[in-house]
Amino acid sequence: MNARRGPLVRRSRDEGSAVVENLLVTILLTTLALSVVQLALALHVRTTVVDAASEGARFGALAGNGPADAVARTRSLIVTAVGDGYANEVSAAYGDYRGHPSIAVTVEGTLPLVGLLGVGEGLNAVGRAAVETLDE
Repeated sequence: MNARRGPLVRRSRDEGSAVVENLLVTILLTTLALSVVQLALALHVRTTVVDAASEGARFGALAGNGPADAVARTRSLIVTAVGDGYANEVSAAYGDYRGHPSIAVTVEGTLPLVGLLGVGEGLNAVGRAAVETLDE
């Protein structure tokens, strides 16, 4: 008799543990998946802001354009791609880069940490381009 009750008693103590285990694994996998999605979103915003800064610098470096045009182009690209909150401060200035006259566009934006909410000025990007001149 005892031989039969032993396994039955053991099974009754394990009842319900599969439900708890399933719940904990589901929570862990959901957290992992959401973390990967958040990382992808943050990298997307960062890449978009860096690309906009570079494109703005190239636009401002064209003959006939200047820093104000570069700032307007950069801000327009960021607002179109990811929204208003990611172009907190955009500035452009002429300078010298590796011995060549150039224009540098600097963007300070928001780095998304939870969804699209994030830290202001958590993202800095600089785009540079050689200034185009028309020598005759």
